[in-house]
Amino acid sequence: MKAVSRSVTKTDHAPKISGKAAYVADCGADGMLVGKLLRSSKARAKIRNITIPELPDGYYIIDKNDVPGENRVHIVKDDTPVFADCEVEFVGDPILMTAGPDEKTVIRIRDSIDVEYEELTPVFDVGESDTVFFEYNYGKGDVEKAFSEADTVLEETFRTGYQEQAYLETQGMMAEPGQNGDILVHGSLQCPYYIHGALTRVMGRDNVRVVTDCTGGGFGGKEDFPSILGCQVAVAANKTQRPVRVVFDRREDMEFTGKRHPSLCTYKAAVKNGKVTALDADIIYNAGAYTTLSAVVLQRGIIAATGVYDVENLRVRGRAVKTNTVPCGAFRGFGAPQVFFAVEMIMDHLAIVTGEDPLEFKLRNTAKQGSSTSTGGIYHFPVPIPEMVEKTDKASGFRKKREEYNKPQTGRYRRGIGMSAVFHGMGFTGSGEKDFIKAVVKLRKYPDGRVEILASNSDMGQGVKTTFSKIVAHELGIEPAEVIFENPDTGRVPDSGPTVASRSIMVVGEMLRRAAVRLREESTGGKEIEIEERYKEPEFVIPFDIDKFEGDAYPTYAWAVNAVEVEIDVLTGQTKVTGAWGTYDVGTPIDLNIVKGQMEGGLLQGIGYASTEQMACDANGRIRNNGFADYIIPCAADVPDLSVDLHITEYPNGPFGAKGAGELPLVGVPSAFVQAAEQALGVKIYKLPFSAEDVLRAGKEAEK
Repeated sequence: MKAVSRSVTKTDHAPKISGKAAYVADCGADGMLVGKLLRSSKARAKIRNITIPELPDGYYIIDKNDVPGENRVHIVKDDTPVFADCEVEFVGDPILMTAGPDEKTVIRIRDSIDVEYEELTPVFDVGESDTVFFEYNYGKGDVEKAFSEADTVLEETFRTGYQEQAYLETQGMMAEPGQNGDILVHGSLQCPYYIHGALTRVMGRDNVRVVTDCTGGGFGGKEDFPSILGCQVAVAANKTQRPVRVVFDRREDMEFTGKRHPSLCTYKAAVKNGKVTALDADIIYNAGAYTTLSAVVLQRGIIAATGVYDVENLRVRGRAVKTNTVPCGAFRGFGAPQVFFAVEMIMDHLAIVTGEDPLEFKLRNTAKQGSSTSTGGIYHFPVPIPEMVEKTDKASGFRKKREEYNKPQTGRYRRGIGMSAVFHGMGFTGSGEKDFIKAVVKLRKYPDGRVEILASNSDMGQGVKTTFSKIVAHELGIEPAEVIFENPDTGRVPDSGPTVASRSIMVVGEMLRRAAVRLREESTGGKEIEIEERYKEPEFVIPFDIDKFEGDAYPTYAWAVNAVEVEIDVLTGQTKVTGAWGTYDVGTPIDLNIVKGQMEGGLLQGIGYASTEQMACDANGRIRNNGFADYIIPCAADVPDLSVDLHITEYPNGPFGAKGAGELPLVGVPSAFVQAAEQALGVKIYKLPFSAEDVLRAGKEAEK
């Protein structure tokens, strides 16, 4: 293990453990107003009239007429309104905000407002949607020829549901007007420059500033949504000329903010002489009422269509369609978990149909260094899946247990074990880093010897303040305590890109390392010096064509192998996870404890996605699981035997060989869980989550 990997106390440990860390709910200001949103109670309707009661002095109504610029929030496409403009598209669509000094009075005013609707017919099912927000088609080889020559052809359809990010701190933003018409917006967020870009359009001016407050978790849920809420509080502060803060309660957060996209994936696969020769994949994501991030979520999803396997002939169709439900957005894995579930399950089923052991079948079909990717790029670096399988097998006893659990099982309790292999593409898809993000960082050395990191990446608990400081300190030969990294402020830091896509360490961390090398070489005496570093795409990358989906979608990949063992009570339907194991290749860990914490948390989150985290809309299109009483996330007690390990394959273009760690650990867990449930019950499973009710249904089906 490299010296840089040795764990240190996190730089934000003391303020968080002492309670001194200030979150947006802790922030106040003279004359601050509390804002509450009035939301649509209809899934799709025209707004015919709004009746507002007489307002007490000092209380305000803020709506579309108060937006000084465009009434659209810039995310990818500009279709999300700041406040509803004549029509509403989902239950929860914001119509207006009430604001005032007393929260109870603000709520009373909001709840007494009467909205007259002309209801329109909503669409809740992707199969009934006639609006395709985004569609991509790509492929390679001769799919039809491969199917005509195949020994075995199998077609299956897989469904996945919502998943709620369930961060500890709910969404919250605050806006403060300045003396000269400028606006400061701060709060719980991942991407300050995303919000800055949205604000300039909505406010119709550039004198806006965004600051990241201490942020209590994100998991993707604070990538796009803070742009919406940030614009709403900015419009309110602009109208009232008072500071305005909005902090959601848990119910509002769970009902009306973005989720993981539900999916419908239909796969047709061909096998010839034990090799998968063709895949035909049709992938549909439920985007909800507005586009938000669905384009890039879908792109990452369909690029993962072949999983970790080398498939010569491929045809992929991907669509993100509109429904009148809550808009979906980013979530750890960003479109990949849905597709990896489908491809891992059909690979298991193909093996069983052809009379083979699923693990050996998968290993035979796994890609290698130099193999072609799904988009005709190249795996430029080692694909360590076989070695990671062996490590996971040794830790879990997978092969031995698989053989034992394949024997006929009777009685109330049944056991099974499953294993998956997955990747996560590092950084933005395609040419995103080079052509769109164009990241910039700075290092500033002060006369007293301290060095400050100037970058826009947010620490949401994943430890980027610590790891960035360690990278710079290690290169300069100083202690991490001598490195300053404050919460990002767009008024003083350059745009190093958003804190998403597992890019922070590999992309921004490497830029900081290079800047530190230059700082060491160029620094003289006790003079203040500032070094700027810009993103440089690695020379080996095959240019990516987004229209054709050809080339290197990512410069490199992180890899994971997961095993999950379950015991199922067929009487009650309860599934107990008796063991969960993960082997991960994220390159060099910049801090071993932080990386292992990410792996353990992601593994547990993946088990929740696979099992207990049920979320659905009711008949009116409203999210019905809106609290932790009926949306059950797993905790440490639910998986008493959880073990993670690292397999280190250094990436030469990452800092000290590092790649990225944030998203990978969740991606492969659901398929391993469901494979285990399949073995225990002796049935095929085609959906996530697979709940206690599903166990009982499966038992009844098996009895027929």
